[in-house]
Amino acid sequence: MTSPHAETPKQAARRLFQKSIAKGFEPTGLHEYQDAEGRPIYWRARLKQRASGKKLIRPFHHDGERFVVGEPTISRGQKPLYRLPKLIKANPSMPVFITEGEQKVEALEKLNLIATTSGSATSADGADWTPLAGRECIIWPDHDDAGQKYADALVTILARLGCKVWIIQADEIGVTESGDVVDWLAANRDATAIDVMALPRYEAERIASRPVLSGPSVQLIKASSVPITPICWLWTEWLARGKIHILAGDAGTGKTTLALQLAATLTKGGTWPDDTRAPAGSVLIWSGEDSVQDTLVPRLIAAGADLDRVSFIDGVNDGAHSRAFDPAADMKLLEDTARQMPDLCMLILDPVVSATQGDSHRNTEVRRSLQPLVDLAESLRVCMIGITHFSKGTSNRSPIERITGSLAFGAVPRVVLVVGKDANAEGGGDARVFLRAKSNIGPDDGGFRYRLEQREIEAKGGLIITSEAVFAEAVKGSARTILGELEAPANEQVPGETKSAIDWLREMLCNGPRPASEVKEAAKDAGFSERTIQRAMRKAGIKSDRTGFGQPAVWRLPDGSRANLGPVAPVAPLPELGATGATVANGVNDRGPLGAYDGQSNQPEL
Repeated sequence: MTSPHAETPKQAARRLFQKSIAKGFEPTGLHEYQDAEGRPIYWRARLKQRASGKKLIRPFHHDGERFVVGEPTISRGQKPLYRLPKLIKANPSMPVFITEGEQKVEALEKLNLIATTSGSATSADGADWTPLAGRECIIWPDHDDAGQKYADALVTILARLGCKVWIIQADEIGVTESGDVVDWLAANRDATAIDVMALPRYEAERIASRPVLSGPSVQLIKASSVPITPICWLWTEWLARGKIHILAGDAGTGKTTLALQLAATLTKGGTWPDDTRAPAGSVLIWSGEDSVQDTLVPRLIAAGADLDRVSFIDGVNDGAHSRAFDPAADMKLLEDTARQMPDLCMLILDPVVSATQGDSHRNTEVRRSLQPLVDLAESLRVCMIGITHFSKGTSNRSPIERITGSLAFGAVPRVVLVVGKDANAEGGGDARVFLRAKSNIGPDDGGFRYRLEQREIEAKGGLIITSEAVFAEAVKGSARTILGELEAPANEQVPGETKSAIDWLREMLCNGPRPASEVKEAAKDAGFSERTIQRAMRKAGIKSDRTGFGQPAVWRLPDGSRANLGPVAPVAPLPELGATGATVANGVNDRGPLGAYDGQSNQPEL
């Protein structure tokens, strides 16, 4: 343990380099390199002689007893990057600037940019660059041969880590020969992070040292060279960075209002419906249906959004003329603009069908049109949400099949979210659900109740009546089951013959699944036609499953147990949604914990 009276790194630097100081070299900087937990590993002292302009940069470390000149023994390729702890904690969607030297890193940090370095121009091969795996990196080389060699070495290393690499064009930013980051900032004292992000740059080759072939070739990358990375969630298991999401539902269910509520949560670093904390970031919105002035901004205000972190796509300016933004044709322009927003977390497209070219009902054309959105989300590391509708007359079908247009609208996105409204809410109340219908990267069920509440927003011309989505308790179950319960007409009249068939079916299956052929044969013997049995099967929600490929179908009760059996009455609205359709309060229904069977059957004596 270091004594409180022990020598400090600053004192050590003056002692270790006192001969240079005696020759007129003045200490101008002391840079501490740390491990991932923030523990110091070594320091680099910077000194400069005013008269000659000469610089000295020397490392030193603590050997356990005292400070000594030189770096500690570290395996080649394992030296930590400068500002490593800050780099690890930074928003992974923000690009990382890489400079030649620590002073330049610190200069960029003053603009709230993320930056790092391995040290000198010859230090690239000795550092551990894996913390940058999969990140977007912008190299800012010094305007000299050494700077270019440093950039070339970095391109090779970062390409192997799956990074997207850009290089600032030092000869086009107005610095003299040997000019660097500090020189440019000194000449542009009012520069902001946006000005830095707008500097001219070019994209480096993603795969270094490719063999030169005489014509076009397919590029390959070995699996062993691909760094594996976890899903980066904005909202765990719901909204992911770098992925495209679809939000679908019938007209009037509040899809856009709900999306704006999610956006508002991000802008203020609020809490998600499951009480987890959201990161704070910016949101970009394109809407082809609602007015920004009288609809979207009032809804954001009602949701408590930080409006300085919300931007709307307002059109395209080519220098001489302005025109409307076309999401089907202007994605490259959008990507270039969005890169100037370093904290961008979410991009909302409403409606997403506007981003497709050609026939939105043709699978191949939709997939081809959605691919640029997939690439954009991955490139910008943003959560992209495309809003769309359900097709009319598709109740009781799988939510993925209900999305209007081609099935590709449900297949291409990694996450599909749906919303529904309870047609049977008591007193005509507002009861809605936000559900997860599909996820290739996490759970694909469950959701939350929400309601739309009216709010009054003051405006110059008077009050604006707008809406806000207010989340409530969680619900369990598949999206298809929950939507089916919500959308079933209240007090539906069931013909007498069908009602008798429903009663018979429930009795037939009360002890477990039965082969469909056996049930149909028994129904025929009981005097029911096959058409009546099929109608009763749909009304009662009887499931038809196959135990394996080529195996005969079996019929079973909806919940697979005896817990919900009873005479069929006209369908009534459910008080709450739960695993069995019973009242839910704090995860407990009227027969015990959700999903549990208490050994008591509600089936009357047969």
